[in-house]
Amino acid sequence: MEDQSAPPPTKSAVLNSYRRWWATARTSFFWILLIAFSVRVATILISHSYKFRTNDDNFSFGWEMGRVGRSLAAGEGFSSPFNLKTGPTAWEPPLYPFLIAGVFKIFGIYTRGSALVLLLINSVFSTLTCIPVFLIARRIFGERVGVASVWTWALLPYVTYWCTRWVWETSFSTMLLTVLVWLTLVMAEREGFTQWLEYGTLWGIAALSNTSVLAFLPVSGLWIWYHRWKLGKRSLGGVVLASAVFFAFITPWLYRNYRTFDQVIFLRSNFGAELRLGNGPGADGTWMEYLHPTQNVHEMRRYMQMGELAYVATRKKEAEEFIHADFIRFLGLDLKRFIYYWAGAPRLSNIPQLAQVKNSLFLTTSILCFWGLARAIRKGKPGAWLLFLLLLFYPLVYYITFPHPRYRHPIDPEIGMIGIYLLSEAEVRKRGLGKG
Repeated sequence: MEDQSAPPPTKSAVLNSYRRWWATARTSFFWILLIAFSVRVATILISHSYKFRTNDDNFSFGWEMGRVGRSLAAGEGFSSPFNLKTGPTAWEPPLYPFLIAGVFKIFGIYTRGSALVLLLINSVFSTLTCIPVFLIARRIFGERVGVASVWTWALLPYVTYWCTRWVWETSFSTMLLTVLVWLTLVMAEREGFTQWLEYGTLWGIAALSNTSVLAFLPVSGLWIWYHRWKLGKRSLGGVVLASAVFFAFITPWLYRNYRTFDQVIFLRSNFGAELRLGNGPGADGTWMEYLHPTQNVHEMRRYMQMGELAYVATRKKEAEEFIHADFIRFLGLDLKRFIYYWAGAPRLSNIPQLAQVKNSLFLTTSILCFWGLARAIRKGKPGAWLLFLLLLFYPLVYYITFPHPRYRHPIDPEIGMIGIYLLSEAEVRKRGLGKG
């Protein structure tokens, strides 16, 4: 019999089919989210990143947040952020430890099942960040940059690293902050009180997840007020509503802290200890992890004997004495921390060559970001000044404490889209010269 099967598709037909698919998929949130999440799941399963080491009594499984989550799951309350049972704590904000505790309750404390579920949840947060990344980049820089930015976020291994290997709030905070940047950009155009309700709610959730994001709150609020004022719109009622919702979210935790420690603690207690870990004898601009209670027996003993608040107050006093004794040196350390924040901190890898590659990539993206932001501001791109304010205010606390690559990740979406904008401008200019 004659073979009735259809001939295999030609290379041209396959290419045309792919082009038709890409024309739809390039801006389709369905395909973007599906592929982004699939990449993250595959990374977890192939690398077995859910298999955390156990020779440190599972401390690398969530570190302090994992310890508090364990205490909550065991019925011991929000307590014991370190290796020993040390009583109630406010060392970390509450939201992510409660998430860990919920997963521990269902899938077991420090089990591989819990690790897998938590990393998958983080991957969902990282995947959903694609939506505001595209919206922000498209609004400020155009659709071409928006498409390149969202697919870079979806596929870049550095981005997937934080959600597939770290049981921490990093990916959740990144998603929230990116959404807040988007809402800040569009609030001037929207009407009604619903937007203010959403804005206050998201800021309340963000504060309970990562208090560092609050550095952006005042400038984002002023940005909205100014642009609404330019359009002749009123903002007072909305600001009052958003503020009321924000405080409604954080007040229960403030009340818990006051009842537990008999004094006012704004969300978390550990700033003084973090300040000391970056400032003191031997400070070089990096994290002096050897002074952390989990790494230092003497400091752990002090923490247990003094109690959390007294310990933090003592460490803060030590740091302040160091700063006041040699303020010029402190300024020099601040400069180092600024450089390390944007160019990569030393001693982050046991393999020197790998550390050099990481820091080179870190520095390159920062240079592209600064250069691109300056160009965007000069060309009057709408929203460029808001990105400038975000990059200016968000990292400030890390310049006086200590830097870490994880501390930059919440603003990585904006850093990436600004760098892509600069590269796209260079390509357009090159094409123009070529035609000329």
